[in-house]
Amino acid sequence: MVIVMQEGVSEETVAHVVAVLRGDGFEAHRSDGKSRTVIGAVGVNVEVDPRKYQLLPGVHEVVRITEPYKLAGRKFQQEDTVVRLGDVAIGGPEVVLMAGPCTIESLEQVETLAPLVKAAGAKIMRGGAFKPRTSPYSFQGMGKEGLQIIRRAADKNGLKVVTEVMDASQIELVSEYADILQIGARNMQNYTFLKALGQTRKPILLKRGMSATIQELLLSAEYILAGGNRDVILCERGIRTFENFTRNTLDISAIPVLKSLSHLPVVADPSHGTGIRDKVPPMARASVAAGADGLLIEVHHDPDRALCDGAQSLLPDQLKALTKDLKTIAAVLGRTFA
Repeated sequence: MVIVMQEGVSEETVAHVVAVLRGDGFEAHRSDGKSRTVIGAVGVNVEVDPRKYQLLPGVHEVVRITEPYKLAGRKFQQEDTVVRLGDVAIGGPEVVLMAGPCTIESLEQVETLAPLVKAAGAKIMRGGAFKPRTSPYSFQGMGKEGLQIIRRAADKNGLKVVTEVMDASQIELVSEYADILQIGARNMQNYTFLKALGQTRKPILLKRGMSATIQELLLSAEYILAGGNRDVILCERGIRTFENFTRNTLDISAIPVLKSLSHLPVVADPSHGTGIRDKVPPMARASVAAGADGLLIEVHHDPDRALCDGAQSLLPDQLKALTKDLKTIAAVLGRTFA
């Protein structure tokens, strides 16, 4: 359930309500809006009469939440969550571009690409140091050396870093170098891992699983939120269907659905969503038109020789041309881009 406090109540009054909830076996999660404080009460097999809390001093309203995702839903928090990384804000009026190679291959590669994605309007550089590959014989990434390379290149060009962490044992290492921890589609329902991520205070970019429903994505986000980490970014990256003309089917409709159900920022990954270079720009444009708060796009200066996903990587000039269109689309929606 959600407890909505009256406007202008004191900290002591809010603390008293939180204490009562915890005494009854609930976990209490506080959200401070512009005018009111909301307390989300989450508990397993906790049976109490909600009217008990309606009578507490300072309480305006008690609302039962029927959805299984409590903290990720808009009943808990009406206002959009904005994930802030210094001067970069994901979920606000600006549509944020995250761009870079699928995988970090070398110092030369990353140092070549960093200024190019910056010039195209990117605020965040993407690149995998640890790569979950279907084949055990495929390139698995450069590991710590790759993290060091992308961090240096990003700092040199005034960029933030998003990179994938594959299991709980890597969280501490990757957190030293990354501004956002990316959770890949294969790990979306690794609940033990998600619980560990809830204990961190690094923003989490959570990709939708290849066969996951929207509700399952929101419940995965709930694991992280329940651990105390409120900076979660949802990512639509395409789902597996019967269609074989594209690598995946990018579910554009999921973007407005997620925005209506949840206060969390939503970004799209048209690179994995299509798997084909010339399909990435139209899907990127469609994603922004549908309300995406950001884009995650793969870029490579020599994609024919890329060690991973060259077929879906844009050339730097293609990215730069795309951003001109995205500025126009964002402006129509009353938003900004780059």
